Amino acid sequence: MKAKITRIKKFQKNTHIQGFFLVREKHLRSTRTNHPYLQLHLQDNTGTIEAKVWEDVPAFEKSFDEGDAVVVKGRVSQYNERLQLEIEDIGKASPEKHAEYGFDLSKLIPSSSSSVPQMWRDLGRIIKDMKNAELKALISAIYKENADLIKLHPASMKLHHAWLGGYLEHVLSMARIGVQLSSHYDLDTDLVLTGILLHDIGKIYELNPAQQPGYTDRGKLLGHIVLGRDIAREAMAKIENFPEELQLKVEHMILAHQGKYEWQSPKQPKFPEALLLHHIDELDARMNMMAEAIDKDNQTGAWTNRFNYFRIPILKGELEEGKED
Repeated sequence: MKAKITRIKKFQKNTHIQGFFLVREKHLRSTRTNHPYLQLHLQDNTGTIEAKVWEDVPAFEKSFDEGDAVVVKGRVSQYNERLQLEIEDIGKASPEKHAEYGFDLSKLIPSSSSSVPQMWRDLGRIIKDMKNAELKALISAIYKENADLIKLHPASMKLHHAWLGGYLEHVLSMARIGVQLSSHYDLDTDLVLTGILLHDIGKIYELNPAQQPGYTDRGKLLGHIVLGRDIAREAMAKIENFPEELQLKVEHMILAHQGKYEWQSPKQPKFPEALLLHHIDELDARMNMMAEAIDKDNQTGAWTNRFNYFRIPILKGELEEGKED
């Protein structure tokens, strides 16, 4: 008889669980008394949870790596209002050994709720409507060459749109906003769209695919801003007579899209289209992060706990006070 598999979204305090998860992060730590333990972040396609291994740490530490799928037995506890998993047994999972017990890698990888083929078609129509020939050629060349990565890559490691198809979902949402707001502010729509579609293009080389969460060596050493500028510069060099001023603006938008030096932005936005790009990026990311905080919260009642990016309780729906029985 198959053991019951518990998904992260169904975890409840003071229950024992077993299941399959993907290791997003793995750190070997020590307590104040120098007792080693493993601190993990595990995920399936319903959520993420912090987990700890307290016993037999040397043996368990060697049995799996960050990015591996693992089979786990443990107890769900609560610390500082958050659920966490105290692991009793953990090991690397594989289809060969665990398929009959319910192991399915696709169930460990969060993915966009929207259809990737449909999002790709929708974005293609936006690009097709661009009027500036040089910018349209630039975007078309980069997106055609990197289509497979763009369609499936996450937009970030864990902050926002951190799932299969997340990059595409993020830039499509931004593009739709950009078309509306650039018209409202009487800006160059094609330049805004170019900044939107290229601001994070370096992430396809900074991040591993969603199936293996983590940063690449290039990502750790260079980061997506530098990588993105390099991708854009190489593509612009192949377009005959690409205007020099336009190239400078495109490069600046990539370099300045994070907006603040303290956010590792090499430059601050220095013309209106660059400023709008920064704020659209922030808006779409933060709205997604709040939606995720609400969706992944397992707190009862109208409010989430405060353990989210915003560090505040977030209203999930209607207030409970004043409701009729």
